[in-house]
Amino acid sequence: MIAVGIRPNAALAASAGLAVGRGIVVDDAMRTSDAAVALAQRQTPDAATTSELCCLAMEDVETFFAWFAATEKVVTMFSQGVNQSSAGTDKVNAILNVHLLTGRIGLPGAGPFSVTGQPNAMGGREVGALSNMLAAHLDWDRPGDHAKLSAFWQTDILPQRPGLKAVELFKAIADKRVRAVWIIATNPAVSLPDSDAVRRALAGCDLVVVSDCEAGTDRSAFAHVRLPALAWGEKDGTVTNSERMISRQRAFLPPPGEAMPDWWALAEVAARLGTDFGSSRPADIFREHARLSGFGNDGARVFDISGLADVDYDAMAPTRWPLTPDARIAVTRNGRLIPTALRAPDAVADSEFPLLLLTGRVRDQWHTMTRTARAPRLMAQVPEPYLAMHPSDTDLIDGTLVRVRTMHGAAILRLLHDAGLRRGTIFAPMHWTSALCPAGRINPAVTPAVDPVSGQPELKLTPAAITPYVAGWHGFVLARQNLGTTLADWTCVVPLANGIWRHELAGPETPADALTAISDRLDIDRLWMRLDDDRAGRHRAVRIENTLLQICVFIGPDHMLPPRSYLADAFTGPIDPETRITLLAGFPASGPAASPMICVCHGVDAADISAAIRGGCGDVASVGEATLAGTGCGSCRPEIVGLLAQARQVAMV
Repeated sequence: MIAVGIRPNAALAASAGLAVGRGIVVDDAMRTSDAAVALAQRQTPDAATTSELCCLAMEDVETFFAWFAATEKVVTMFSQGVNQSSAGTDKVNAILNVHLLTGRIGLPGAGPFSVTGQPNAMGGREVGALSNMLAAHLDWDRPGDHAKLSAFWQTDILPQRPGLKAVELFKAIADKRVRAVWIIATNPAVSLPDSDAVRRALAGCDLVVVSDCEAGTDRSAFAHVRLPALAWGEKDGTVTNSERMISRQRAFLPPPGEAMPDWWALAEVAARLGTDFGSSRPADIFREHARLSGFGNDGARVFDISGLADVDYDAMAPTRWPLTPDARIAVTRNGRLIPTALRAPDAVADSEFPLLLLTGRVRDQWHTMTRTARAPRLMAQVPEPYLAMHPSDTDLIDGTLVRVRTMHGAAILRLLHDAGLRRGTIFAPMHWTSALCPAGRINPAVTPAVDPVSGQPELKLTPAAITPYVAGWHGFVLARQNLGTTLADWTCVVPLANGIWRHELAGPETPADALTAISDRLDIDRLWMRLDDDRAGRHRAVRIENTLLQICVFIGPDHMLPPRSYLADAFTGPIDPETRITLLAGFPASGPAASPMICVCHGVDAADISAAIRGGCGDVASVGEATLAGTGCGSCRPEIVGLLAQARQVAMV
């Protein structure tokens, strides 16, 4: 139920009655929340209706309801699949309704649990870092809160209404209703939906200020003023995790160059505008934050860390709020249920756009890759932007380039067959930028529709269509420097180990024309080792200087090119005669097949894991003992499970 955001229904309401006999108390006020329960009964009167709406087997739905009714302690974990929807607020309210109605809330081991996408999301909410929030859990809509904040800060110029949420902010910039914007710690030119419209808005904005710890990001291209900011390891402050644990973060790297903390830049600008923030170090800011949490509180707000205002900030131990020892957040048993009417997405699939595009993250990348893409080990698993699709939904070959198109925009991505995807849906990661793969940015194609309450974009459902990318040639260049993203119509740049750069290429020209263009760019001449087969459209060139491989170029009529790993390894040392004669082939004389990296932490590839499985390892733990795969961060464990399953299937044939 939770994964698809289905609302509470009569079967689940009935489960509350079953659960009462197991010691769960349901207050009369909850049970008589007639509007919410009656609506649920009308929308989903039975398991059959629920299963049809969810596209799930009815026996699975019935089993879920039976489990829920029979289990006193239930935690509902939900994340961006629920939140990133034009009905995300309704979906979250539906989950809360279920827990309130059945009394599974405010108990040890029971309750709704939002798994956020940011490591300091809780801390951001504590300080009011969203446009529709006030600091310290004060609320725009709660009478008296605005006045309390004004009194605490001793100001009469506090804004009188919430600010603009992200998507509507950039619409306001495009309409010239907002004339200046200061972008800190986010990359909207990549991450927001319909991001080409965001870029146009920034390009036309009168003043764009960007605080950044990286040069050359997509956002900084639009900046009139660039301020050097601190990266994570250079910052001093506090963070709060999902279980409300406040932890001190101490810098372990010195500030580079003229980089300064964001709070310092804000305070300096405020001073020049005539306002003194009165804060000269992180400890002062934290103490003010702690005092505000208790100001005029009197128990009205659960968030109260005023007891930390006078502690030794530098020595402060990790502390969970509420601050009372062993305290739990009390949940009132007469909580209000919110009716959540079933509401269709902003757009639905049709004959022109028959597929549903979902976007999200891949295992080893973070947001827009400004930092993680610099680590070759993190780029090893997924070096290119891709489009995952159920193989039964397409007759296109795995590994070809495809164009995914929506009514908002398009992207060119590497096709990946994935039988684990639900038919009719396609998935693309949101990370890639203009600096790495201009044509592989998926967010220009994502709908800008938002939830009317939260403003959260509908990132998990955009009607789309795919067509083959008609390429006259494919190729790659390995070089000792980043040659940029303009070598071909479709270019993807990938950092490799030892300072080597991989450039994946494709374009509409003939292979011969592509060779001419690249030869002009790279000055390919008679001093290079060459292999040219004009009839087959295959061209290869390698340049060696002082026994060291400097650059290699491979071009062909299709994407079936040699693996890059052997050639990349050839850059690491002097080229001996035996290796020299194999470079244009692209693989050694023995010709081993390349194996994809599975465990980035310990450098274990699929071949090593498969060998361990053939050697008798029958589960993830034994594979870890034999190879160390899966014993680091653990994020590769699902892939190890997949290799184990493949091996079992082969054994049964």
